Amino acid sequence: MTLHTTTLPPAATRPHDLPLTRSTIKIEGNTFAVERGSLRVPENRSKAAAREIEIPVMRYRSRSAQPAEPIFWLDGGPGMSNLSFKPPVKLLDQHDVVLVGYRGADGSSILKCPEIGRALKGVDGDVLSVASRANVKRAVAQAAQNLIASGVDLEGYTIPEVIADMEAARAALGYERVNLLSGSYGTRVAQIYAQLHPDRIARSIMIGVNPPGHFVWTPEAVDAKLVDFAASWSRDPKCVARTPDLLASLRTALHRLPRHWLLFSIDSGYVKMMTFVMLYQRPTAALAIEALLAAERGDASGVWLMAFMGRLMLGRMMIWGDLLAKGGSADYEPDRDYVADLDRPEAILGAPVSLLIWSAINDAWPLKLLPDSLRCVQPSDVPTLLISGALDVATPAEPVERELLPALSHGQHIVLPEMGHVPDVFKAQPAAVTHMLSTYFDTGIVDTSHFRDVPVDFHAKPGFPWLAKFGVGAALMVVVAALVMVLSLLR
Repeated sequence: MTLHTTTLPPAATRPHDLPLTRSTIKIEGNTFAVERGSLRVPENRSKAAAREIEIPVMRYRSRSAQPAEPIFWLDGGPGMSNLSFKPPVKLLDQHDVVLVGYRGADGSSILKCPEIGRALKGVDGDVLSVASRANVKRAVAQAAQNLIASGVDLEGYTIPEVIADMEAARAALGYERVNLLSGSYGTRVAQIYAQLHPDRIARSIMIGVNPPGHFVWTPEAVDAKLVDFAASWSRDPKCVARTPDLLASLRTALHRLPRHWLLFSIDSGYVKMMTFVMLYQRPTAALAIEALLAAERGDASGVWLMAFMGRLMLGRMMIWGDLLAKGGSADYEPDRDYVADLDRPEAILGAPVSLLIWSAINDAWPLKLLPDSLRCVQPSDVPTLLISGALDVATPAEPVERELLPALSHGQHIVLPEMGHVPDVFKAQPAAVTHMLSTYFDTGIVDTSHFRDVPVDFHAKPGFPWLAKFGVGAALMVVVAALVMVLSLLR
C-alpha cells in the first residue's frame, strides 16, 4: 500500500464561472425554482498540472424575497451522491438550499469499481469467509489499478477536496456565509469544514453524527446497540410473548444460521451484513428481527430472502472507489490489525460490514491520509446542533456525547428516543424535525416541543418469511402453469 499524508488544497484564487439553468419543481404541492450548473475544478489542487473535473451544483431557491444564509446539504456515504436530497418546504421559507455534488460520486469523475461488485458475490457460500475477503481484497487492488490507468488521480478524492469544491460553489453563487445541514458521513465533512473555514459557517446541524475514527464500526458498539433494541422490545408485552429475551434469540439465530432453505442456499455472511444494514431504520429493523426469530424457530425462509436481497443489492448500492478513497484517507490506521479487531466470533452480530471493507483496504488501495489535525476532534466555536437517534446502530449517540460535544463551545446534543439513523429522523416525525431544523437555523434555539414518543413497531407485516414463501410459491405456480400449457400443446 502507498501511504502518505495529504497537503490541504489551497483556497480558491479566482472566482469560478457557474452558469445556471432554471426550471421548477413541486415539493409538498408547492412550486419552487431550481437552478442547475456545473463547476470545473482541479482534480488534485496540490498539483499544478492537475486535470479538471466537473462538479454539478443544484440550488433550490427560497420563496423569501430576502432569504437568510443558504443551507448547504451534505449527504451520507461515502460512496453515495449528494444530489438526491429534496428539502422540506419549511426550510425553503427563509433559505436557499444548495447541493454541491461529491467528487467521486457525482459529476464527470465517478469512482465506479465493478470489480468489487463482482467480488462481493463471495466464494464458498459465505461472503465473509477468509477466501471471500481475500477475493475482495484482490478486486480492490485491481480496481485501484484500473482507475489509475484510466487517468484518475486517486489522491484528489478526499474530504478537504470536497470542501474546496463547496467553497468554490459558495463563492461562485455569491454567498458570504452558509449554514450546513449534514447527515451521517456528511457530518464528518461538516466537522472538517468547520475546522478549515469557521468564519464561513453561520450554523451547523448534524444528524447521525460521525466523530473521527467512527467510519469503522466495532463489534462492541454494534452489540451494545442490540442491547438498546432489546430494551425497547421488552417494553412491549406482545413482543415479550414472542420471546422474553431478544438478545438470546438473536444470538441463537445468528450463530446457527442454516445453510439452506428448501433447495436454496443461504449465505450467512450476507444475512449478517443485511441484518446490520436493516437495523439502520425502524421499519427494516423490524423485518430483520422477524426473519431471525423465525430462523430460531426453524423457519429459514426469511433469512434466505435477506441473503438473496443482499447478494443482489450490496455490490451495487455503493460507489466503492469513493467509499475507499474518502473513508480510508480519513480513518484508516496503518498499524491496526483490522481482522483481529473486527472478526469476533463471540459477538452477537459483530461488525460484518466493517470486517469486509477494512480488511480489504489494507495493502490494496493507495491511500492519501489526511493530516493528523483532521483525523481527530478539534475545538470549534461554530454554533452546532447534534442530533442522534437512540437506536442508531450506524452512528451511535454515545461517542458523540463523549468525544465530540465537549469540543464544541456552542454545541448542543439532542438524542431522539426510539429513533435510528438519518432516514428515521426525517421520516418518523417529519413535521417535528423540520420545525426543529428551521427554528435552529433561523434563531439558534433548539425546539423539540413538537416531538412525541413513538415506540418502535416490531410487528412487521408482511414479514420476510411470508414474502419468501409467497414469492417462491408464485414462481412455482408460473412454472406449473407453463408446463401445463406446453403439455396441452403437445397433445
